[in-house]
Amino acid sequence: MPRFRRRPLIAFTGLALLCPAPLLAQDKAPAAVQAEEGSAQGDVAVTIYNNDLALIQDVRTLDIAAGRSRIEFPDVSSRIRPETLSFAAGGAAIAEQNFDFDLLSPGSLMQKAIGQTITLIRTNPATGAETRERATVLSTAGGVVVRVGDHIEVLRDDGLPVRAIFDRVPPNLRARPTLSVTVQSDRAGPRAASIRYLTPGLGWAADYVALYDETKGVIDMQGWVTLTNQTGTSFVNARTVLVAGSPMTTTGNNAYAGSYSQYNRRPGQPGMVRAGTERTNRPQLGDYYLYPIAGRTTIANAQTKQVSFLDVAGVAAHKVYGRTLDWMQNDTAPVNVASQIGFSTSRAGGLGDALPAGTVRFYQRDSQGTPQFIGESAIGHTPTGSDMLLTTGAAFDVLVQASVVKREEITSAEWQTTERYRVVRDGVTVSQVEIDRPKTYYRTTLHYKLTNAKAQPVTVSLVQGGLDRGWWSLDYRVVSETVPGEQVNADQRKWEVPVPANGATELTVVVDSRY
Repeated sequence: MPRFRRRPLIAFTGLALLCPAPLLAQDKAPAAVQAEEGSAQGDVAVTIYNNDLALIQDVRTLDIAAGRSRIEFPDVSSRIRPETLSFAAGGAAIAEQNFDFDLLSPGSLMQKAIGQTITLIRTNPATGAETRERATVLSTAGGVVVRVGDHIEVLRDDGLPVRAIFDRVPPNLRARPTLSVTVQSDRAGPRAASIRYLTPGLGWAADYVALYDETKGVIDMQGWVTLTNQTGTSFVNARTVLVAGSPMTTTGNNAYAGSYSQYNRRPGQPGMVRAGTERTNRPQLGDYYLYPIAGRTTIANAQTKQVSFLDVAGVAAHKVYGRTLDWMQNDTAPVNVASQIGFSTSRAGGLGDALPAGTVRFYQRDSQGTPQFIGESAIGHTPTGSDMLLTTGAAFDVLVQASVVKREEITSAEWQTTERYRVVRDGVTVSQVEIDRPKTYYRTTLHYKLTNAKAQPVTVSLVQGGLDRGWWSLDYRVVSETVPGEQVNADQRKWEVPVPANGATELTVVVDSRY
C-alpha cells in the first residue's frame, strides 16, 4: 500500500511558549524525551479537531516563588490564542499574562537594530582576507541602509561575502514565541503547573486506501489519520486524541451541521447515498467521535504524520455506471459515464465502522496482479450503516448521448388528458377549471442513446435532473418511457438501463410540463 512521505522537521532554538493544560499526573517518560530533544514541555495532551483547531494541555513542574513573580513558558504554539489560556497551580493565581510573538529572524534582528551599531565583516573573494568595520543601521525599508564612517551604504544581496555581527539580541525579540504569566503565590516551592489553550495550525483528516476486486465484488480498506502541524512548535511525546467534528467558534473557521470540513465543504455529505443508523463502538464526546492514538507520539512542526486507524478486508462492493443530466440536456457528442464503486459501512457489509471525513483512494490489480490507482473521491463524516457511492473516474467504453427530440406546446385540453388526479364527489368525477390568466403547457420528448464497447453487458444508472423548477412547476407528468423509471425525488427520475455487450440501448421519455 502507498505510504506517506514525511516532510523535514524545521527546528528553532531559543525561548519558547507554554500552553495551558489540565492538571495531569506528570510521568518520567516525557522528561526523558525533553532531555533528548531540548523541549521544555511537560506532560502534554493534544486534542485535534477537523476545523484547524487544537486544544493543548501541558503540565510542567515549576519552582514558583512566594508572592508576585513572573514565569515564562517556552515551547508553546506560535499561533496560540492567548484569550483562551487557563493556568492552574496549587496556591498560585494568575495576575497578568503576555504573549511575545516578535520572533528572532535575520530581518527582525536587523529591524530592531535601527539606530544601533553593528559590525560588518567583509571577505575578499580572491584572498579570503577579512576586514571589519563598525556601521550604524539607518533603515530596513526595502533594503538595509547603514552609515559606515562618513558615507552611507546600502547592503546589497549581490552574493558578495558580507556578514553582520550584532553585539546582543534585543530584549524584546524571542528565538521562539514566549508566553509569560505573572502569578501571585501563597508559598514558595516546586509544584505542578497546568496550562490549557486553543491554537490553529494543527489539523487532521482521514485518508483511505481501498483495493477493489471487481471479480469478487469486495474491497480491502485501510484508513490513515493524517496530521499536519503548522504551529511553529513541536509537541513532544504527547497523548493525542482526534475529534471527528468541528466545534462552533467565533473566529471564522466554523463548520455548520451537515457540512464537511477538511477539504470545509458545501452542505451535505459527499459520496453518501443513504445515511446509516447503526451504533458504533467508537468513544464519543457529545456529538463527536473520538479517535485516540495509541501510546504517545511526537507531532513535529512542519511535519505530516500518518497513523493507521482502520484495516478491514472483504467489504462487499459493486461497480456502478452512472450519469446525471440537466433538464433538456443536448449533447453534441457522446459523453463518458461516471465509473463508481458502491459499498456500505454496515457491519453486515463487512466494514462496520463510522468513517471520518477524508479522501478514499481506490486501487485495482492489473493482469499481472500489481495494484494500480484508479481514482479518488471525498467523503464526509459517515455514520455506520451508510450506503456509499464514490466516483473514481470516467468509463472509457460506456457513453451516453442525450438529446431533445421534440419540444412543442400543447393545449389545456391535451394537458388535462394526462391528468392523473380527479376530484370525486358522491362517486361522480367533478371537473372544474378556473382560469385567471392564460397558461402554456409543453410536451418534451427526450432521447438517450447508451453505448457499450465492453465484452460484457453493463447497466447504466441514468438520472434526469432539473425537473423541479419551483412550486408552480411540480405538476409535471412522465407520459411515456421505454424503460420503466423510478422517481428519486421531486427533481430527479432514474432509469436502470441495461446495455448489451458491444451494443447499444435507446431510451425515449415524454414529459408534459408547465416549463
